[in-house]
Parts: sequence; structure tokens; C-alpha cells
Amino acid sequence: CKAFVKRIEDYSGLKLATGSRSCMTALDHFKVKNVGVITPYQPIADENVRKFFSDIGMNIVKLRGLKCPTAVAIAEVPEEVLRNTLLEMNDDSIEAFVQVGTNLSMVRLADEAERWLGKPVIAINAATWWYALRQNGINDKVYGCGRLLREF
Repeated sequence: CKAFVKRIEDYSGLKLATGSRSCMTALDHFKVKNVGVITPYQPIADENVRKFFSDIGMNIVKLRGLKCPTAVAIAEVPEEVLRNTLLEMNDDSIEAFVQVGTNLSMVRLADEAERWLGKPVIAINAATWWYALRQNGINDKVYGCGRLLREF
């Protein structure tokens, strides 16, 4: 992965943002360790998600895999399902939520959910966009996409 990133950066002259690096950096900014994770994946892929978060020093308090059967189904998950999942998972042991799976769009809902949950909700697409901007010297504040893009 590092060789691929370097090759793209050398070719483009820009810093590359990967979802994993973006997520790790976002969690560092929020200074949290105990997370709730929402995935669109089947249980076998959820195990890879658990391993990733464990490898970066995070404690997954709760993980909810939505078990979407196809990539198209991931993109069709209703916002209501995501909202209810956040509410069902939420408790005081979770310091932040992370949504993984870039085909599962949760940017707008994450921004709203931060207000009613009172904690960070990191949507992977927002985190990747934020990281790409910041890595390339663009420090504009973006509103409506969560605290990450607004505050860091």
C-alpha cells in the first residue's frame, strides 16, 4: 500500500488520502479510543474492520454490520436505517462513532447526529475528503459535513 501511495503522489504531485489513514488521523484529532462502528459489510469483512481498529489502538465497543448483499445495496441503505442504528448503538461507553464503507454515504446524517448524540460521528467519505484537503494545504472550513471538516 505504501508503494502505491508513493507512486501516485510522485506522479500527481499531490498527497494521497486513503480511507484508513484518514480515519486514523480523524480519530487522533478527536482524542478518542472507544468507538462504535457501522459497516455495510458481511461478518467476514467486519472481522477485517475489527482488526484494523485494533491495530491502530482503538477499542471497538460496538460494531454493527448491516450485511448488505451487494455494492448496489450498500448505496441504497435508507438514512432512517442508519439513524436508528446510531440510536440503538449509542451509550456512554462510546466516545465516537465511525461509519466505514465508502459506498455507504452518511456525511449529512453524521453532521446532524453529532448534535443529537453529543459526540463525534465520523463518516468515512467526510474523513477522506478532510484528510485530502488538509494534506494538500487546503484549510477551508466546510459546514454541513460534520465537526471534522468544520473544526480541524
